[in-house]
Amino acid sequence: MMEARLNELESKLAFAEDLIDTLNETVIRQQGQLDLMQQQLRLLNQQLQNALPAESRPLRDELPPHY
Repeated sequence: MMEARLNELESKLAFAEDLIDTLNETVIRQQGQLDLMQQQLRLLNQQLQNALPAESRPLRDELPPHY
């Protein structure tokens, strides 16, 4: 009886370790995708700001004359 319980626990532990490894790989992959998307979003935002004519840009983006 005790040996059967030990075997069952070892089996569950092995399954849990495999699941944790799989989830960790997924999180690492998704973080890489998020980092790439954030970089692309920054680039798109910069390109949009550069493409807007100066008069259509919000006044808060303009530097005051004394700068």
